[in-house]
Amino acid sequence: MQTVPFIPDNAPFTSEQRNWLNGFLAGLYSTAPAVAPAADPPRALKIAVLYASQSGTAEGLARKVAKELKAKGHIASLSSLEGYTPATLLSERYAVIIASTYGEGEAPDGARPFYEQLCLEHFPCCENLSYAVLALGDSSYEHYCKFGIDLDNKLASLAGTRLCERVNCDVDFEESFAEWKTGLFKGLDDLVEATPARSAPSSSLIAASPAPARMGSAPSCTRDNPYNAELIEKRALTNDVSSKLTLHLAFDIRESDVHYEAGDACGVIPQNDVHLVEEILHTLNFSASIPVNLPKGGRANLYDALLNHLQITRLTRKMIEAYATIGQCQPLFGLLVPEQQSHLDKYTYDRGLIDLLHDYPGVLRDPADLVAMLPRLAPRLYSISSSPSAHSGQIHTTVAVVRYRSHNRERGGVCSTLLADRKRTGEKLPVYIQPNKRFRLPKNPTAPMVMIGPGTGIAPFRSFLYERRALNHTGSNWLFFGERSAATDFLYREELEAMHADGHLTRLDLAFSRDQAHKIYVQDRMLEQGSELFRWLQEGASVYVCGDASRMAKDVDATLHTIVEQHGSMTVDGANEYVQTLKEQHRYHRDVY
Repeated sequence: MQTVPFIPDNAPFTSEQRNWLNGFLAGLYSTAPAVAPAADPPRALKIAVLYASQSGTAEGLARKVAKELKAKGHIASLSSLEGYTPATLLSERYAVIIASTYGEGEAPDGARPFYEQLCLEHFPCCENLSYAVLALGDSSYEHYCKFGIDLDNKLASLAGTRLCERVNCDVDFEESFAEWKTGLFKGLDDLVEATPARSAPSSSLIAASPAPARMGSAPSCTRDNPYNAELIEKRALTNDVSSKLTLHLAFDIRESDVHYEAGDACGVIPQNDVHLVEEILHTLNFSASIPVNLPKGGRANLYDALLNHLQITRLTRKMIEAYATIGQCQPLFGLLVPEQQSHLDKYTYDRGLIDLLHDYPGVLRDPADLVAMLPRLAPRLYSISSSPSAHSGQIHTTVAVVRYRSHNRERGGVCSTLLADRKRTGEKLPVYIQPNKRFRLPKNPTAPMVMIGPGTGIAPFRSFLYERRALNHTGSNWLFFGERSAATDFLYREELEAMHADGHLTRLDLAFSRDQAHKIYVQDRMLEQGSELFRWLQEGASVYVCGDASRMAKDVDATLHTIVEQHGSMTVDGANEYVQTLKEQHRYHRDVY
């Protein structure tokens, strides 16, 4: 006897769509010839895909994983750890977590409450949970991938079962991400094979896995598909006699389908210094024209690989390990033992490939070994300082040029010196948009806004101010800006003073650290205006912080707690709860690095 297939309740359709499809199938099978029952369907696992993201990278990778899991027939849900509770995690059988680390080994702001609850002394065991963690970080920071590592270890200590081993990903994460996915999918396949598939209901000939859901349109301009944008403006924002050089740059995107929002970042695909590449080739006595295989596939000559594809200005532990193995360098092996970590950190700090070649010469004989030991050249992200509404067809960035002398050699930031010294207006650079959904203007156009951005941290707030004006937002705007000296380092001075004069910038508080005997920073200005700042908070103001994570952002956060405690007449615990509420209400945003 023939049975009529049906659409299961958990299929990704509305009730109206499901009813229509069931009616269609009923009509179709009422006249169709009888067919043999289908084989038992493969077992689909219900998997929670969770992410803790500060700038959007973890979210993007989580979306890819959820999409691939659905394509494999699993039931995958996608959630941020912001607002997610450990109690919800306890109800899951399978979970995949992609966790970013930023600053000094900290969790992204939105994930902190989740992790703090998870670490409570009497939190129940997770013996029914099988999980996998991918940790994202930047190896140039001391506490590399710390939050992902801590989260993985915590779940293991609570008796959770790893689906695969954690993988730590650096800024150049593609290879590590692919390696981790391979382990994850194998672990899931093993689970499916080990558990007999349940027979489909007798009333159905089909057991449809949910079709892959659309996760939103893909960005039109990505790291792997950048847009070659013309540099149409480059000007110094600092005075000639300043000890620093900060540039305003504008890129033309009129002929592209590149789109961004205020708060997003611009990724620039950099290029190494030609002179440094030539020195490396000369030191190794390698021919520039030798063909080599590139890390992500394809081939190039060695000169092009070193110039455009490989990182050569910074040493990593993996590079030291590879170099020591190739040359059997005992002194380097000595640095790699765990007890010598501090000495390894001291050696790799401010050194690059050329230093390693000079300190331990004669090791590399094959260009393929050189290419294999070098990481992929990572893009540089700069907060966008233009408004999509006020500066249509352009992307503006604000770049501090990094130059310094170390180990008897003049050095500089790969991308900032490229922009300052080696690219002229009229030339093109590959750029893309890195969305930052956690750093957006208040949804309420009348809401007040407090912005704290010393140095190049001013960038997104210039974008915010122009965007609010273009959209006719009427909310009050307060900016705290700081730098070394007003005479030499007052970035966007004319624009900010004009906005302040016409009332669009309601308040402008400045902190120039070296213009008086004792240094004054933005957090000092915040304390001076503590009473008024607390009044703005009480009236619904959102607080935004942009800049250095290691010191400024911590000092500003501590100052904010102090202001709430003093002017809100609260205890320390009360102030902590007040600031936490700001975060939960999406009124405290940080874009720090």
